[in-house]
Amino acid sequence: MVAIESLSLSIHEGKILGLMGPNGSGKTTILRLIALLEELSSGLIEVNGEQIKSVNHQRLRQDIGFLFEQSTVFSGSTKDNVTYPLRLRGYPDSEIESRVSNALKKVRLTGFEDRPANTLSAGEAQRMGLARILVYSPAIFLFDEPTANLDPYNAGLIEEVLKNLRAEGKIVVVVTHDVFQARRLADFVAFILMGNLVEYGSAEQLFQSPCDPRTAAFIRGEMVY
Repeated sequence: MVAIESLSLSIHEGKILGLMGPNGSGKTTILRLIALLEELSSGLIEVNGEQIKSVNHQRLRQDIGFLFEQSTVFSGSTKDNVTYPLRLRGYPDSEIESRVSNALKKVRLTGFEDRPANTLSAGEAQRMGLARILVYSPAIFLFDEPTANLDPYNAGLIEEVLKNLRAEGKIVVVVTHDVFQARRLADFVAFILMGNLVEYGSAEQLFQSPCDPRTAAFIRGEMVY
């Protein structure tokens, strides 16, 4: 079975790329390939002009942040959870405190440092998961339905962080089923269907005058096969 059959995309620094498509279209697989969680059977991925097969995977993984639809909550406090990736990367204690404080501030969880992580609400846990990525400041941020099932307040806070990442010149890729969210956030949008790229272009062009009738139907909220 081929998950991704025909796809060619460029992802730019300081831009947000939105990946849209129905369930099972291959959007999450694309993120997992970029994050080196899946192996390519054919084709290639380039990072800064260098083919992925020729770079140190471990080094590249250090520069990628992946926020899943539901963040994993480790035992311990909120601070313990956010500190974890810094410990793995060998950051000195003198730097950890300021990084954790800054990351929690960005997701508006200042004051939650000693809160047991397993007592956080779904929205707070998702923001903690985002802080756990922000704390080591990767260059590439991958988001898989980051606000699914969250209330408008928590969803708005996460979207605000995504916009700030764009302003900082980061690479941001967001998988979303929410057409309105893609309109709000994305600079470029790719519509994926059954593992194939149907349409790719600026968000303005794609939403205002899509070239493919399947894209137009999806934007209208119709079932697309």
